[in-house]
Amino acid sequence: MHGLGELESAVMDVLWSASGTAMKVREVLDRLDRPLAYTTVMTVLDNLHRKGWVQRELDGKAYRYEPAIGRAEAAANAVREVLSTSGDPEGVLLHFARSASEWETELLRKALPRKRRK
Repeated sequence: MHGLGELESAVMDVLWSASGTAMKVREVLDRLDRPLAYTTVMTVLDNLHRKGWVQRELDGKAYRYEPAIGRAEAAANAVREVLSTSGDPEGVLLHFARSASEWETELLRKALPRKRRK
């Protein structure tokens, strides 16, 4: 995900895949596909909390973490950031529209309501 490091993205994928279930550090660690120290995952989750990507609630002596925003919203925010920093948002959008697949084009047609011309 744009704006996140590789490990942060992997942790967010675990949280998004949990379908609304807040997770403790150990639970996230157990679902990652790489050997990491508990403290590494704890630090990543703390950083994600500080950045506003996750929210947490104390459960006994440990925090439970869950995404602060959904995957689709995060992706939309990333697109918005790319557009705002591109120097040519119109050109970027037009290039995307011209290069969009049939499936992407159909999704855009469904998502954008027809506007009445005056």
